[in-house]
Amino acid sequence: MNKVAVIVAGGNGSRMKSTIPKQFLLLKGKPILYYTIQTFLQSYDDLTIILVLPEEYIATGQEIIDAFFNYKKIQLTAGGRTRFHSVQNGLALITEESMVFVHDGVRCLLTKELVQRCYEAAIELGSAIPVVDCKDSVRIIKGELNEAIDRTRVKLVQTPQTFHSKILLPAFKIDYKDKFTDEATVVEAFGLNIHLIEGEENNIKITNPADLLVAAQLLSEKEVFTG
Repeated sequence: MNKVAVIVAGGNGSRMKSTIPKQFLLLKGKPILYYTIQTFLQSYDDLTIILVLPEEYIATGQEIIDAFFNYKKIQLTAGGRTRFHSVQNGLALITEESMVFVHDGVRCLLTKELVQRCYEAAIELGSAIPVVDCKDSVRIIKGELNEAIDRTRVKLVQTPQTFHSKILLPAFKIDYKDKFTDEATVVEAFGLNIHLIEGEENNIKITNPADLLVAAQLLSEKEVFTG
């Protein structure tokens, strides 16, 4: 089956306090996006990528592709007003029945094993959402009150969120709502169940300068381990 990764990197990364979006910041000498794209391309030989970027940074994305990758495997498109609209723009380029991975561009430490597990689970179940356990105490706010909840019932959601195109493309034709923080919430609103699989602790989302330092250390450890 066709495999398409929609890599969403349409944000401006304001929490990074950087003059350029975080997806273009350097991590061990290469843009963060490089590592994300590289992992997907290494996961399957027949996988193609749709890269969603801020419109004003399309040329910067093209420079990264030209420097490191086979441009024939990567399409570029502009992001939208929200994540939902950015994903919608990416999905609009899918013309054939496919298994679709939707991934945060700044989750650059995922492994090809995770990509493959998502694919295999989605082939069987129609969807695969990687999650990890919550290790912190959790409280829910109820007006002026709050109460503790059982953290063993809480999962932290990651990407790539993976769906058959027959599920995902129709789901993204519904009207946008503020509660659509990821693809799973869209598919649920469309009336379908989603399926959770085990994610990866190191599959962190880089959102602030401290995350960049952690990612550099994890990447160094990975390079030592793999030789």
